[in-house]
Amino acid sequence: MIDATYDEICGLGNSSDVVARMAAGRPSFSLQIVLTLLLVPTIALGILGNLVVCLIVYRKPAMRSAINLLLATLAFADLLLCVTCAILDLISLVAAAWLFGALTCRISAALFALFAIEAVTILLIISIDRFLIIARRQDRLTPRKAKVIIVASWAAALALALPAVLGWPGIEVPPRAPQCVLAPAASFLGQSYAGLVATAVFFAPFAAMLYAYLGIFNTVRRNAVRVHDHPAGLCLSQAGKLSLTGLQTLARLNAEVSFKTRAFATVLLLFAVYVLCFMPYAIFSLMAAFNLTFYCGSNFYVTSAWVLWLAYLKSALNPIIYYWRIGKFRHACDELVPSFLCAIPVNHWPGCARVRPSTVYVCTDNHSAL
Repeated sequence: MIDATYDEICGLGNSSDVVARMAAGRPSFSLQIVLTLLLVPTIALGILGNLVVCLIVYRKPAMRSAINLLLATLAFADLLLCVTCAILDLISLVAAAWLFGALTCRISAALFALFAIEAVTILLIISIDRFLIIARRQDRLTPRKAKVIIVASWAAALALALPAVLGWPGIEVPPRAPQCVLAPAASFLGQSYAGLVATAVFFAPFAAMLYAYLGIFNTVRRNAVRVHDHPAGLCLSQAGKLSLTGLQTLARLNAEVSFKTRAFATVLLLFAVYVLCFMPYAIFSLMAAFNLTFYCGSNFYVTSAWVLWLAYLKSALNPIIYYWRIGKFRHACDELVPSFLCAIPVNHWPGCARVRPSTVYVCTDNHSAL
């Protein structure tokens, strides 16, 4: 049985008021179609893209560096989020009701918190690692340490999501929302837990990553200024002639600045996508917990549906960033996808060899003939 109900929190007096408020809050049929058309490709891209990332790291030992293990864990969390919570929420959006019972409701809310916290924790670890490498010149993260950190991050995320599974705080499905959510507005402790989850999912990681990226930006800027201001001094010897050592130093500094700038741009893109997609969800969660006027308002369903789509959009955009910005992932993906398509015994895909085992091929010096 669901612990807290919408009419109890909002103080509705009779069933007719509940029905009227539910009818006013639910989206129109056209809006349902638009949201469905947005969610379906988002979920599909999130599942396929993150699955490819996980397969690349799993199948290629050369790709199992510390940073790639972290990226694979981030992709795995996004994959599980799309496979479990996103599909249930899509069905609820189409049906405009929760169809899976109270127990599934509680598990779904807990899993959403678990995967969201794990994903942002891994992104935070990646940001700290980039900060130590670029700003502090400390490359201490090894694959072994990365595995320990990954296990610890899952344990911490599970600890924060576990109360929702065990029965606290209350769980409910608002009659006008597509997602099964916590019911923090029912008690002060529930509001405190909602604030803790919102802080863990967005506000604390945002502050830490913003500090790390500012440090990375300052380091990259100083190195760029150094190369720009002292090229002549690096390339000239005391006799006033070109120095081979100076040229080598200048080339090394240019390569270092270029590499650090590209690495900074990649993690900055991941950070920007995270902020744009999860800031509305964090603000929405706090408003739903502490503002009864907003929670009981007629626009709650529409707002929650758009916020939910943005949260899932992050899972779909991350694999695109990996493919676009990371050359090793791009090359591995270009190798993995054609081999996967060629293994499908349905059609002959472009680039696949069309060899018939029963056919005898006769080769001459000039050409091959059947």
